[in-house]
Amino acid sequence: MGEPEASDLLEQHRIALTGYCYRMLGSPFEAEDAVQETLVRAWRSLDRFDESRAPMRSWLYAIATNVCLDLLRGARRRARAIDLGPSAQAGPDLGEPLPHSAFVEPVPDARVLPAGGDPAELAARRDTIRLAFVAALQRLPPRQRAVLILRDVLCCRADEVARLLDTSVASVTSALQRARSKLRAASVSPDEPHPPLDQAQRRLLARYCDAFERYDVEAMAALLHEDVVMSMPPFRWWLRGRAEIRRTLLAAGHPCAGARLVPTAANGSPAFAQYLPGPDGRLERFALVTLTLSGGLITEVTTHLDADRLFPLFGLPGVLETVS
Repeated sequence: MGEPEASDLLEQHRIALTGYCYRMLGSPFEAEDAVQETLVRAWRSLDRFDESRAPMRSWLYAIATNVCLDLLRGARRRARAIDLGPSAQAGPDLGEPLPHSAFVEPVPDARVLPAGGDPAELAARRDTIRLAFVAALQRLPPRQRAVLILRDVLCCRADEVARLLDTSVASVTSALQRARSKLRAASVSPDEPHPPLDQAQRRLLARYCDAFERYDVEAMAALLHEDVVMSMPPFRWWLRGRAEIRRTLLAAGHPCAGARLVPTAANGSPAFAQYLPGPDGRLERFALVTLTLSGGLITEVTTHLDADRLFPLFGLPGVLETVS
């Protein structure tokens, strides 16, 4: 096999590997680094690859698992703001920002989900990159995490996972049972599919965008669930409840006046790039907003403020020209 053919063969697995590493690590940036290291190691060892012993997919997942376990050794567990402490009350003080490594970070759908394919399978894969599920995965010890992802998300056989992790089938089965139990205790499971957006939800998102861009607090609040959660990483600060969020938005004045929301896709959920007017009149990147919908209302709003890092990852422009 020539170098171009070998390179193309390895590259075919990039999206699947990125999805695996993202679920393991909770960061798209770390996941891309892990995949690159995986492909480099695979390239160097390609002459020793024996397809009669294991398919290339399993071989690459074995390498990726070792890379991720190395990265996770001694690392701080990533989480969502709601996992870091009690909810706050309406007020201007957000506290001190935490490092990026404290939070599960959003990922573009296109980086971790294959294009096309069976719609039912794609919907199932989409559910396993949602922020809540990825954050729940971070609660598991790394090897349990790998077992659950390989068995329940990627549908690998128990004996395949045992060979991949250099352990026994009994050990894999035991780790999987413990991991499933912990996810059930966290009220998160990969077996709870979310259907694709329907027309009513698309109208809900359109109404939210319109209300947000006009900064109509009452109109926005009417679209929120009574127990909605709002957070703004990298701050620990978060709010629970429509009434509390309404009070906060009203007290803030009009910080987002003139904003524009541009649709994108993150973690299998609706997302928007938020732009705010800059001093020269152009709209400048400000935040990536991810939304969770349920029962015809918005149940979670996460405003990721790390626009300088996230917008290039999502292929979003830094500046939008205003429409004259």
